[in-house]
Amino acid sequence: MSKIKKDYEHTFFGKLERWIAGENDVFYEDPEPMALEEREKKAGHNYLAYLEQIPDVGYSYEKAKAYHYIYRILTVLMGVFIVGTLLYVVYFLPPFGDADNPVNNEVSRRYIEKGMEETGAVNIVAGMILDYRAFDTFGESNVLFIAASAVLLLLKAGDGAKTAKSQKEIGMKEDVILQRVTFILSPMLFLFGIYVILNGHLSPGGGFSGGAIIGGSLILFRNSYGYEAIEQFFTEKTFQNCTLIALGFYCLAKSYSFFTGANHLNSHIPLGTPGDIFSAGLILPLNIAVGIVVACTMYSFYALFSKGGI
Repeated sequence: MSKIKKDYEHTFFGKLERWIAGENDVFYEDPEPMALEEREKKAGHNYLAYLEQIPDVGYSYEKAKAYHYIYRILTVLMGVFIVGTLLYVVYFLPPFGDADNPVNNEVSRRYIEKGMEETGAVNIVAGMILDYRAFDTFGESNVLFIAASAVLLLLKAGDGAKTAKSQKEIGMKEDVILQRVTFILSPMLFLFGIYVILNGHLSPGGGFSGGAIIGGSLILFRNSYGYEAIEQFFTEKTFQNCTLIALGFYCLAKSYSFFTGANHLNSHIPLGTPGDIFSAGLILPLNIAVGIVVACTMYSFYALFSKGGI
């Protein structure tokens, strides 16, 4: 075989011609071409014996085409089913603008009239999301943790020294003005976030908003002083431990509350005096747990997207 013909067979048109003629895998190229001896040395065993253990699943263009059409048909059917279900539910909604439509149903009326008495929270919203609908809030907190874990798996650059990048390696420059301002603002923001969390059952605020403030203060500190400074007290292990303890406490506390409430038992959890900081039963510690999860998730998202590790 001449050199010109051999070179032509490795071109795109040459491979296309061979593929039309019926050859398989003509477009596949080994990303690491090496001799058989080198492969065996790298793999640490007989490479041919290793290949013989791999089952030959074969390839069929007709099967792949059939699977492609089946996938499209199932996708359309699933979409039609979801849209049909939503339209069926909308059909039973009361007519828009009807004078007989209820302004407040019995659920919202119960929240407004009995909220402080049954939950001990002055803030009706906090009583609703952390007492009446605490199971939904637990699900939302788990969504944050799962989202942070997914981003951690997808974007984490490596372990140990691989992720310990310095400021110069990622293009950060020391800014004296920013550091001085952060030195004053960061503790104030952190304390304000704690205040919002602790007073969530007494005034507007709570775990979500307070946790967002604390997470913002951590991000500000990291932007000002760099990664090595904040890693002195907040690392990946800190994120894991804090979120695990917060979600575990939330789950155990509300499981006990749900069990006693469903069986009409006395939970022995005092509601305290509405308006006092230590009141509203479990709402205060639950706000703290939610705030920890939100703060850790916000900071971990920023850290992962900025350098690939917490």
